[in-house]
Amino acid sequence: MLTFDSNYNPYASKRSTIYAKNGVVATSQPLASQAGLDILKKGGNAVDAAIATAACLTVVEPTSNGIGGDAFALVWIKDKLHGLNASGPAPASLSIDALKKRGLSEIPVHGLIPVTVPGAPSAWGELSRRFGKLPFSELLQPAIDYAENGYPLSPVLAEFWEKGAAAFEKKLKGKEFEEWFRVFMPGGKAPQAGEMWKSRGHARTLKQLAEEGDRSFYEGSIAEEIADFSAAHNGFLSKEDLASFRAEWVDPIHVSYKGYDVWEIPPNGQGLVALQALKMIESHSLKERDNEETLHKQIEALKLAFADGLQYITDDSKMKQSTAALLSEEYIKMRTSLIGEKAVDPQAGTPPKGGTVYLAAADNEGNMVSFIQSNYMGFGSGTVVPDTGISLQNRGHNFSMDPDHDNALEGGKKTFHTIIPGFLTKGKEAVGPFGVMGGFMQPQGHMQVVMNTIDFGMNPQAALDAPRWQWLNGKKVSIEHAFPSSTIQQLAARGHQMETAHHSGSFGRGQIIWKDKDSGVYAAGTESRTDGSISAW
Repeated sequence: MLTFDSNYNPYASKRSTIYAKNGVVATSQPLASQAGLDILKKGGNAVDAAIATAACLTVVEPTSNGIGGDAFALVWIKDKLHGLNASGPAPASLSIDALKKRGLSEIPVHGLIPVTVPGAPSAWGELSRRFGKLPFSELLQPAIDYAENGYPLSPVLAEFWEKGAAAFEKKLKGKEFEEWFRVFMPGGKAPQAGEMWKSRGHARTLKQLAEEGDRSFYEGSIAEEIADFSAAHNGFLSKEDLASFRAEWVDPIHVSYKGYDVWEIPPNGQGLVALQALKMIESHSLKERDNEETLHKQIEALKLAFADGLQYITDDSKMKQSTAALLSEEYIKMRTSLIGEKAVDPQAGTPPKGGTVYLAAADNEGNMVSFIQSNYMGFGSGTVVPDTGISLQNRGHNFSMDPDHDNALEGGKKTFHTIIPGFLTKGKEAVGPFGVMGGFMQPQGHMQVVMNTIDFGMNPQAALDAPRWQWLNGKKVSIEHAFPSSTIQQLAARGHQMETAHHSGSFGRGQIIWKDKDSGVYAAGTESRTDGSISAW
């Protein structure tokens, strides 16, 4: 048998923009995008395809998402954009005082304590009930098949799997983590690229959801298994927390940017950061993408937006500053004036009073879906409910233990959320869905992809392939090695603390589908930094 390193390619590889008329599904996993296309060919719409793809991704990319994670969606259907927030709150009994009584001064990264109510199954159900065409049970069948019969790991998936497993072997000790090792390290090791992996527990859970609907996750025997596992290991998540949760339909928020409207989900998502940054940069005349003047101003705008986001974004009902105030013309103008010639440490302003998967899908009726779901940090909390394949998220780690912080931990509260789907329109016409997954890189990726498209005229694939930068904290910026060294040196001269990255794993992974309003033809791009794939017809 031939032996080779599937992640080593010494030669430049080019991907072309994919064009299609009848339907497109773009994801980070070829098997998942194909599952979505199969649903389109069976008569399903873009929403059906998105659900099937999302469910499939919990199986074929468990390094980033799972049934026990959260989800958000932007859905263009019948000439209107709809938003869905399927992020779950903290358990009712979880609080700062409760953790202090356990001797904790910060929220752990792993284990049952940072587990919040999973929202993904509710997202699938809500989307299907409101906009789907095919039976819900049919949409989960591709995921069931892969979970039950297995599939061979793709190269980048295997790389992240091995890294996650190595980290967990060092960090996770205790009975609550035993199921994770049994499920994701069969035979005591992480599966490699090309090796088969399956999870019959995962298949069992998906079958039950297919037969009984998404509410069985929150009110049926699945909920009991989750709650019992949590209680057995001193967690906070209860049956009552699960039973009381419903995904919430929300009004998307947007800003106008150079003749287009850029749309995001409102807080508790961090899409507000991307919108603020774009509005701050809009007034600057930037003609070249890769020169230091453009990069400097992009970075400074993003830093100012992030300072506000990290200070104010939390559960919308708990925010001390409104979204409208943070996006107001007066406030954006004031924040823009702070962008100077040198790098500064970002500080939040005061407005005037007043390791995630992303997919995009489109069908032959013009319906389009921007969908994202995540376990938060890679595999999530490191806890898996026995015999279910449900890998629980660690989203609660994002809360603050400072009682005076806007995002302070409270029972029943939704935390600042990193995952954000994006959408672009022009006038009353949909241009299409876009997204860049990857923790706090996401609004940075949104800003860069939108500017690549609108300011610099790049096609969808080029907009994703273009090298990226990433603000880390303070004046520290990580930048991909494809940028010229002279540009990096010029940014350093402006006061930026530059780090050249030699691995692209932290710079996000995106998908784009744009629609031509005259021909109805879709143009799609997928991420070259991962196992990205587009299925189209």
